[in-house]
Amino acid sequence: MLRSLFSRKKKQQEVTILAPLTGVMVPLSEVPDPVFAQQVVGDGVAIDPTEGVLVSPVDGKVTHLFPTHHAIALTSDNGLEILLHIGIDTVKLNGEGFTPFVSVGDQVKAGDKLIEFQLDTIRQAGCATVTPVVITNGDVVAEKQVIAPPNVHAGQEPVMNVVVK
Repeated sequence: MLRSLFSRKKKQQEVTILAPLTGVMVPLSEVPDPVFAQQVVGDGVAIDPTEGVLVSPVDGKVTHLFPTHHAIALTSDNGLEILLHIGIDTVKLNGEGFTPFVSVGDQVKAGDKLIEFQLDTIRQAGCATVTPVVITNGDVVAEKQVIAPPNVHAGQEPVMNVVVK
């Protein structure tokens, strides 16, 4: 009996990743940045936003907020690490047009507002608005299913189902 308790495999958990933005789904391979398009950072999806509000796609914790507020990293309650990178080359805006609503260490629920951003400011700077949503610790992923409806609403539709080892 004691042996069977220790030999049990850790139960896998399914995590539903909700759309962190309202907008149009874009395959990650079509993001105009090779680091994301070639999945160097991780696998995932991208959304071209029609509204400037980024919400948490999962229940978890804010593990990193870039000083320029153009990107944020979360760790889900199941250990999934997710990077949300608003636009491409937006680091060059030096935080202009980005307003964070959370800090590192904050606990968040799916749908909680993380960052507001000005789409016009991003476009006027010549940056793409398409936003990668990537899993940076793919080694904990047993299975991933992308659910890609053409249009999504922040905090409402799932964009990925992931089974965590």
